[in-house]
Amino acid sequence: MEDKNANHLGHMVVLASWLAIFCLFGFRSSFSILQVPMSKGLGWQSSQLTLGYSLMMTVYAITAYFSGMIIDKWGTKPAYAIGSVCAALGFIVTSYAQSYLSYLIPYAIFAGVGTGMLWVSSTVSVRKWYVGKSYASMWGIAFMGAPVAQVVLSLAIKQTLKFTDWRVAMRGLGVVVFIVLVIAALVAKKNPQYYNLEPFGMVSNKAKGPKVEEKIWTLKEAFSIFPIWGAILAFLGSMLGEFLIWTQVVKFWTNDVKMSLSSATNLYVIIGIAGIITMPLMGRVADKMVVKYNNNEAKGRKAMLIFAPVIGLLACGLLLLSKTSIVFGVIACILFATYWAIEPGGVAGYAASIYGNRTLGKIWGTATLIVMGIGPAVGSFMGAYLYDKSGSYFNSIIFAACAFIFSAVIATILPLSIKSNATLTSNKAQNL
Repeated sequence: MEDKNANHLGHMVVLASWLAIFCLFGFRSSFSILQVPMSKGLGWQSSQLTLGYSLMMTVYAITAYFSGMIIDKWGTKPAYAIGSVCAALGFIVTSYAQSYLSYLIPYAIFAGVGTGMLWVSSTVSVRKWYVGKSYASMWGIAFMGAPVAQVVLSLAIKQTLKFTDWRVAMRGLGVVVFIVLVIAALVAKKNPQYYNLEPFGMVSNKAKGPKVEEKIWTLKEAFSIFPIWGAILAFLGSMLGEFLIWTQVVKFWTNDVKMSLSSATNLYVIIGIAGIITMPLMGRVADKMVVKYNNNEAKGRKAMLIFAPVIGLLACGLLLLSKTSIVFGVIACILFATYWAIEPGGVAGYAASIYGNRTLGKIWGTATLIVMGIGPAVGSFMGAYLYDKSGSYFNSIIFAACAFIFSAVIATILPLSIKSNATLTSNKAQNL
C-alpha cells in the first residue's frame, strides 16, 4: 500500500477516536454542570445524584472489558456503533426521570454501556496504529476531543439552561452523541494487520535481521507479573483524584467559593480550553522523552507517569487557594489540563510498551475494568459524600491530593522490562 494511503487510514483512526473521546467526555463535563439544576429541580442531595454517575462508571468499566476483546478481533466499528445507540439513550431516557430509580437505572445502564464502548476502543485503536515515538503525539490529537467537548458542550449547556431546563438539555445531548458516534463508526478502520501494514513509529522496521513476532498473551500470563498491576495502581490513584475533581469542581466553586453557576462554568471551561493546547503539546513532549531515553518507550512513559500526578497534586493546592483569588483557580485549571493530557494515554502507552499490541485490547480492557470500576465511582462519590458530611469541599480536595500522591509513588516503581523469553513467542501461542 502506498504511504499516502496508509497515512490516510491512520488519520481516519485518529479522527474516529477523536469523535469517540468527544462523546465520552461530553458525559463527564455535562454531569458536572447539570447536577446543579438537577439537584434543585428534583430535590436530591449531591451524593444521591453522584451515585448515578458512580454506577454508570461501574457499568462503563464492565463494558470496557468486553470492548477490548472486540477491538482485538474486529476493530472499533462495532464498538462505536453500539455506543451510538446506548449513549444517546443514556441521555434521552434519563431526561424523563421522575423518581430516583428512573434516574439511576437508565443512566447507569445505557450511559454506562454507551461510554464503555468508547474509551478502550479509542485508546487501543490509536495504539495499534501508532507506537514508539509516534504514539503520544497522535493520541494527543485524538484526545483533543475531550477538551473540545468540555468547552463546546459546557458552553452549549450553559446557554440552554438560560432558556429551558436540564431535561431539554439532556435530550439535545442525546441527539448530538448519536450523530457523532455514527460518523465515528463510519470512518473507523480495522487493525493495521488487516491492511498488511505495521504500526507507524516502529524503530524495528528499519532494523536488520529477521522480524520477531510479538507474544500473544493470555490474561493469566499478563496478570501474573507486576507491570500491569503497577500500571493499574498508578492509574487508579490518579482516577480517584481526577474524577473527584471533574464531578465536583463546579459545585465547589458555587458553594465554597460562592461563585454564580455561570461564573463557575466559565472557569470550568478553562480546563477544556487549556486542554486543547496541552493535549498535542504534552503528546509531543512524551514522545520526545522516549527519544531522549534512546527509544526506550517504557522508560519515557514511566517518567511522564511520575510527572503527571505531581502536577495534579499542585493543582489541588491551588484549587483550595482559589477561595482567596480567582487567579489561583485559573492556574489550577491549566495544571489540571496538563495532568489530563498525560496520564490516561500515558499509562496505556506504558502497558503497550511492555506487552505489545497484538493482545493489548483484552489486557487493557481488563485493566480498565479494574481501574474504572473503582476509581471514578469511588472518587466522585467520596467527593460528594465528604461534602455532604462537612458542608465544605476542603476534605474532598485533600482526598484527591492524597490519591495523586499515591499515583506518583507507584509510578516510581514501575518496571522497565520483563524477561525477554516472556515477551516473545511463536505464532503458535493460543489466545485465551
